[in-house]
Amino acid sequence: MPESTYKIIELVGSSKTSWEEAAKNAIETAGKNLKDLRIAEVVKLDMTIEDNKVSIYRARINVSFKYHVE
Repeated sequence: MPESTYKIIELVGSSKTSWEEAAKNAIETAGKNLKDLRIAEVVKLDMTIEDNKVSIYRARINVSFKYHVE
């Protein structure tokens, strides 16, 4: 098997429902433009608060994808 090179980028996904949904949204959105997504690592979870209630869940993730040389 030939050696491979991977690029790692940071994404932030958001959701009104949960951190899991926020991470999923980030991956699915990135997957529309990036090919060969490999690994996603949750780096940080946070949330936005409005009127003393959670309004948005956010997940910061590092995502790797295979780097193709053409």
